[in-house]
Amino acid sequence: MKARITLMVAMMTIVLTAAAMPYTDARNKAMFLTDKMAYELNLTESQLEAVYEINLDYMLNIDEEADMYGFNWEIRNRDMAQVLSDSQNSQYLASEWFCRPFTMNAEGLTMAVNDRYDNGQFLMQLPTEVLTYKGGHNQMDASFYASQNFDKPETLRLLGQAN
Repeated sequence: MKARITLMVAMMTIVLTAAAMPYTDARNKAMFLTDKMAYELNLTESQLEAVYEINLDYMLNIDEEADMYGFNWEIRNRDMAQVLSDSQNSQYLASEWFCRPFTMNAEGLTMAVNDRYDNGQFLMQLPTEVLTYKGGHNQMDASFYASQNFDKPETLRLLGQAN
């Protein structure tokens, strides 16, 4: 009986530790990616918070290379389409570093946006409210964001253009 309990505890530990990217890593990657998206896509504050949540939910579900562009990636793109304006979403889909945020190389999983920006370099001030979100809005059947209204900018800011 003791052996069975020990075996079950060991199996549960293995299952839990084999889960997706650790929360802290996912949060840091989501913050970094969201910061660049806020800058390039001219996100409003309400959009920024939702985009962070969407990015975090996606990153919390990345286990391996096959997860990068599977079901959770489709949910991410569906939710982004609800939050972004048509022009923002077009720019999002056209940018490899935003739409396809990860690449796999010899070092493992890396963020494509790091080819464009220095890792750790933040361009915007992220609201502190984003740090309270722990994940869970990525719903399979319908977008959590579909019933919400977001203040969307009329036009996009071009890189190098003053605010």
